[in-house]
Amino acid sequence: MDMPIELQLAPESQLGFGKVFTDHMFLMQYERGRGWHDARVVPHGPLSLDPATAVFHYGQAMFEGMKAFRSADGTVKMFRPEVHCERMASGAPRLCMPSPDPRFMMRALTTLVGVDGDWTPRVPESALYIRPTLIATDPVLGVHASSRYIFFIILSPVGPYYAEGFHPLRIWVEDRYVRAAPGGLGAVKASANYVASLLAAEEARARGYAQVLWLDAHHHRSIEEVGTMNLFVRLGDALVTAPLEGTILGGVTRDSVLALARSWGLKAEERRVTIDEIISAHQDGSLQEVFGCGTAAVISPVGELGYGDRKLVIRRGEVGEVSRKLYDTITGIQHGTLPDTFGWMVEVPRPRAEDSLGPEDRRVASDGGERRQPLL
Repeated sequence: MDMPIELQLAPESQLGFGKVFTDHMFLMQYERGRGWHDARVVPHGPLSLDPATAVFHYGQAMFEGMKAFRSADGTVKMFRPEVHCERMASGAPRLCMPSPDPRFMMRALTTLVGVDGDWTPRVPESALYIRPTLIATDPVLGVHASSRYIFFIILSPVGPYYAEGFHPLRIWVEDRYVRAAPGGLGAVKASANYVASLLAAEEARARGYAQVLWLDAHHHRSIEEVGTMNLFVRLGDALVTAPLEGTILGGVTRDSVLALARSWGLKAEERRVTIDEIISAHQDGSLQEVFGCGTAAVISPVGELGYGDRKLVIRRGEVGEVSRKLYDTITGIQHGTLPDTFGWMVEVPRPRAEDSLGPEDRRVASDGGERRQPLL
């Protein structure tokens, strides 16, 4: 490769989340009638966008979030990247956006992480966070779907998402604001979903809570997501999570939790759970555990739910056995200390000279037919 890599790593013991970035990023353009083109890995740096660019005014933007890990044998592996690629490809049309072919996205991920793989931390509870992002770039005012887009991927070595680490969180149950409504964008990883959550999260933090548990938009009774995570409730001997009905994200960690729980013989259900059912279970002692799950934090136990003037303390504020087992198992698989029986980890090879293609190969077909695989 003719692109130098100058590593400037922050001390791994001081890693936060999303504050340090690697040397390179992946970049590619789309234009209606031309398709995806100019796929390349370039030095990490600012994007030059006109002030009239559509993403600034009309919010056509979405992203994914996944991680690569340093295994016990020193190799770098990504956790279920193909599922993230498929999710982005299936969600983009809801925002009137084109998405790169999932197979090509995998090639882009593998190449970029291969180039900057030395940034993957080695300390416990750390990873290389991967952020693929798709934005509209037409420099034209007027409400319409853009005809041009940029797809980019950036990397960030990270530590634990929450400063508390793997400790029970205090969560506020929000019954005023709404994150997503039926027919809206809740099932897509759209940037708009996150800005819609900020005010409630700020108010929850002012009350001393770490995040918000969202209820359904219509009746404000059924539980949905918690912060940026899916939520699980252990009621008696059943592990329950909200169904995928268009208002919550189909989390990759959520799917992993369901697969693991069922492989252990646990009863795992996808059904609506109301806040009233949780209160009743807390009163009769059948509320065993509550935890969030997502790429950033993996598993986040909940030690207390604040709801109006109620404070529901769960398991005396201690971590539950299922939460602990899930966290230990998933992180063990990710870091290579436990067997990967589900085939979730994808090893990232070091870049080879033959992976660097010439300018004539830098066009990516996007409207059917065989797709080229240019990257560098």
